[in-house]
Amino acid sequence: MSVTNKHVDFFRRKDRLLNGGGNKAVEKQMALGKLTARDRINALLDVDSFYEFDLFVEHRCRDFDMDKRVLPGDGVITGTGSIMGYPVCIYAQDFTVAGGSLGLMHARKITKIMDHAIKMGMPIIGINDSGGARIQEGVDSLAGYGEIFYRNTLASGIVPQISVILGPCAGGAVYSPALTDFVFVVDKISKMFITGPEVIKTVLGEEISMEDLGGARVHSEISGNAHFYARNELECFHKIKQLFTFIPWNNKRKAERYPAKPPKAKFDIERIVPMDSRKPYDVRNVICALCDNSEFLDVHANWAANLVVGFARVDGETVGIVANQPMVLAGVLDVDSSDKGARFIRFCDAFGIPLITFVDLPGYLPGVDQEHAGVIRHGAKLLYAFSEATVPKITVILRKAYGGGYIAMCSRHLGADFVVAWPTAEIAVMGPEGAANIIFKNEIAGAPDPAEMRRQKVAEYTEKFANPYVAAASGHIDAVISPAATRDFLIHAIQISVNKSESRPYKKHGIPPF
Repeated sequence: MSVTNKHVDFFRRKDRLLNGGGNKAVEKQMALGKLTARDRINALLDVDSFYEFDLFVEHRCRDFDMDKRVLPGDGVITGTGSIMGYPVCIYAQDFTVAGGSLGLMHARKITKIMDHAIKMGMPIIGINDSGGARIQEGVDSLAGYGEIFYRNTLASGIVPQISVILGPCAGGAVYSPALTDFVFVVDKISKMFITGPEVIKTVLGEEISMEDLGGARVHSEISGNAHFYARNELECFHKIKQLFTFIPWNNKRKAERYPAKPPKAKFDIERIVPMDSRKPYDVRNVICALCDNSEFLDVHANWAANLVVGFARVDGETVGIVANQPMVLAGVLDVDSSDKGARFIRFCDAFGIPLITFVDLPGYLPGVDQEHAGVIRHGAKLLYAFSEATVPKITVILRKAYGGGYIAMCSRHLGADFVVAWPTAEIAVMGPEGAANIIFKNEIAGAPDPAEMRRQKVAEYTEKFANPYVAAASGHIDAVISPAATRDFLIHAIQISVNKSESRPYKKHGIPPF
């Protein structure tokens, strides 16, 4: 065969493989409102930046007439490219090829690109759109999933891992996204569940739609499995790109610095927090009043909304924000918000991102439901995560900081490097009303006018304890500052802690209260 004929054969083979499952399968995919795997890669990555690996890989299954089937790329596309010049490894399951089912060679393509990501210090993006394990390959397909989960665990804390659910992701397949750092879902397209509607109907006799069982809204609002929700695929890709402006390539690099920009004028820091500690406000307005260009990327925005976590920049540097949200349940901590905060804190600590904590909460949520749901164990996760973190930790007490909530929200006692309070701060074991009812119980009960006596004792307790100065006198906080001085203080704290070094006793690893 001449060289020319070899080139012709190469292009013929390549063109056949690039067409995925064929025109009919592609048309069916698009009819469902879904992009093809290649279109997704091209839409997410920089133009002409994608270099594909293992296009010519073939499955090895010979049972059930599989030896007669050609599965282009074995149903998954893998390679490297860039996002805004940021190098990434990526794979995208191709639903047009055998429903994107995972066989042994399919899995090996994924683990190969994951190994490459770990070795080269590059983020890994996985686009999931698969019918699940390839039944014809039996235990080999299950082994493939296990190899992927193992790589997810090895990569954790070394390179950022992003999962994008753009179709079904069922059974054992869901554990790979659950092991990654951030999960993106799209309305009406993303489906995640351990057990499908058919099995639930057979076993439990219950009818449930796939959307209600494990749709995008379920996982972004109820289960907390998804960190970001989008209305369509292109919006999803935009959010992924936005995330990449905040996080580093790997755990040996810092997040890229951007030119510092002042907050937008519409956020007046002096007017956001009401003096009355019982009145709610949106803590995201405080964040936007302090961060560069008032730009804040809300992570897990739709789940456990009583705690806000996300990324911002202060003086051009990426920071992780953890803040109580007084608009939702008065900002209390509970089972879900503790999990949400702990996981975010551990990501920031793993990738060298300073943490800023804004405190305004009455404590942990009381009640039988929370106790039975394990609020003690879940709440301890937040304590553990803050205590374990060695990145710069800056805490600003805005208003209420009562009881265990005061301790849990990165207090000095959990290793915070800087703790300041606004004049509106109330730092105490509990709120003035509850404290007065306990401390002055007999005086109130014996008074001619118990209601008036209670009012007086509440005012007395508030004057003496519900302020930041008692804590400042004991050195538990470093300073009381005005809201207007907060941004300058944050900039100063970040600048002087750039070379922070903290040694800990040797151990293989700690044992968090999982």
